[in-house]
Amino acid sequence: MEQNAGSFLAVRRLSGGAIHHHRHHSSPAEVVGVSTAWLGKGLSCVCAQRRESDARLSFDLSPIQEECLHRLQNRIEVQYDGSNLEHQKALEALWRASFPGTELLGLVSDQWKEMGWQGKDPSTDFRGGGFISLENLLYFSRNYPKSFQELLYKKNGDRALWEYPFAVAGVNITFMLIQMLDLQAAKPTSLIGAVFLNLLLENDRAFDILYCITFKLMDQKWLEMHASYMDFNVRLSFLICNLSDTFFVPSTFLADQIVELTLQTVIKSTRRQLERELLLEDIQRIEDMPSYRFLTC
Repeated sequence: MEQNAGSFLAVRRLSGGAIHHHRHHSSPAEVVGVSTAWLGKGLSCVCAQRRESDARLSFDLSPIQEECLHRLQNRIEVQYDGSNLEHQKALEALWRASFPGTELLGLVSDQWKEMGWQGKDPSTDFRGGGFISLENLLYFSRNYPKSFQELLYKKNGDRALWEYPFAVAGVNITFMLIQMLDLQAAKPTSLIGAVFLNLLLENDRAFDILYCITFKLMDQKWLEMHASYMDFNVRLSFLICNLSDTFFVPSTFLADQIVELTLQTVIKSTRRQLERELLLEDIQRIEDMPSYRFLTC
């Protein structure tokens, strides 16, 4: 949609809270199409075209909604602490789930690079997502072990020579979901956030399940992107070698930079699909999302 094509105001009435409107200027990415099928299901839609600005939604929460949101926010606020025994045990549990039968030599070890951490100390990578990013990975490994192992070992599809680092991608996904759902706000300020809060009321593990869905969906997007380029590995290797020779930069550094940029592009594409799926009219549970089908136990 072009930027000057106008704007829309979409209101979905959700049980348990009142809706207020605050003026703001929205980008085309924020425009939401709302199905009239919501009408008669406790939901209503009001659409006004070609307004100079949209109304930013703000929802008054019921006590039970506030409690549910606060529990998740409390998890988000916890930073990873390498001196915390509980955090150490969670990290060790993640290793056992990832590499059963392989002894971990230490919480600081080059072994962690095998999982896709940037260095030998995973705690430095958790700064972007906090302790909840470790909880998300651990939940994924325990509840959907087959999907977890497929992503960790890149088992599915035609893989590229230069692949995304599994663990770092996981932390980025946690961070992206927190931003997308605006979970650090006192109450939902977007339709996406309000819809997710209802899913969280239905299942207090909705965020963790959404994380697992997102990781699998992101991997699908990654594979689709590679499939759209013929001889992707050969082209990328050729580019990296030439740039390395021209600018006297280590090829591994260039490869890491290209993979990082590509991963961010794929995560953005993944976010757009998640937003579309969360607004589908038949989504009553997190498991109703179409991309949930990618997960296997």
